[in-house]
Amino acid sequence: MTTTGAARHELAHFLRSRRERITPEQVGLPPGRRRRTPGLRREEVATLAAVGVTWYTWLEQARDIQVSAQVADAIARALMLDTNERSHLFVLAGVPDPNPRANCPGMSPQVREMLEKLEPLPAAVHNSRTDVIAHNRTYGRLVGDLDLLPYEDRNIMWLIFTDQAWREAMPDWPETSRLIVAKYRAAMAEHLAEPAWKALVKRLQEASPEFAALWDRHEVLQPENRIKRFLNPEVGLLTFDFTHLWLGPRQGPRLVTYTPADAVTRDRLDRLYDLALRREAAPVPA
Repeated sequence: MTTTGAARHELAHFLRSRRERITPEQVGLPPGRRRRTPGLRREEVATLAAVGVTWYTWLEQARDIQVSAQVADAIARALMLDTNERSHLFVLAGVPDPNPRANCPGMSPQVREMLEKLEPLPAAVHNSRTDVIAHNRTYGRLVGDLDLLPYEDRNIMWLIFTDQAWREAMPDWPETSRLIVAKYRAAMAEHLAEPAWKALVKRLQEASPEFAALWDRHEVLQPENRIKRFLNPEVGLLTFDFTHLWLGPRQGPRLVTYTPADAVTRDRLDRLYDLALRREAAPVPA
C-alpha cells in the first residue's frame, strides 16, 4: 500500500520521538561514548530491527520507500511500542498488523476476567475478521490445543479451511464453511480498503480452492445465534447453543460463548474442562 507524503512525514517524526526516549540500557546495549542526542542512535534501532542502517535512515527522513508488515513489526518491537503506539505505526506505514492480538478495543482486564469466570463454558473474543483475540481454557481445547498455534493462524476461517483437525472436528463442515464465508463477505463491506481484510482473503484463496470457490459465489449473511457441533477427539460430540455479544461497534470485537444444548454435552464439557486444568497444572518437560 502506498503511503501519502503527509503520512511519511508523520511516521518519520513519530519514529524519531520514540527512538529518542529509549536508553541503550533498556534494550541491552552498552551506553557507549557520550551522546549528542538523547535515546538510541538510528544505527542501533536498525540493528535491533534487523534492517539496513541506510534504509532506516531514509524512513526517518520521510523518503518514499515501502515498509512491509514484517519490518514494521520488527521496528515496533525494537522501539518497545505499546498497543496504541504500535497501532499508530501500522496506520502510518499503510500495512496490516501481522499480530492482530496487539490491538483489540474489547480486551480490557474486565473482559479477560469474564472469559475465565465463564468456565467451563467455552468462550472467546473474536474480532470481525474472525481472529481469535483471547480465549478461556475450555475454548482452547474444543479442537486440539489452540495455544500451540502461531498467532497468525488463530483465525477461525483459516482453521476451517486449512487445518485438517478442525475439518474433522466439524460434522457440519460443508454448511459451516459456507456460512462463515458469507458472514465474512458481509462484514468486509465496511472494511473494503483495509489491507488486513484483503490479505486474509488472498491468503485463503491461495491456500484453499474450496474457499476460493465459495468466495466467488458472493453470498452474504449477517451474524446469528445458532446450534454448533464439535467432534472433540478426547470427549466426543459436543452440541452447543452459540451466542455472540458485541463488545464495541457492530462488526467489531465480540464475545462468543458456547452453552451445552443437552445433558450429554454438559457432562462431556465438564470432562474437557478437567482435562484442560490437568494439562495446565502438569510440569513443563525439561
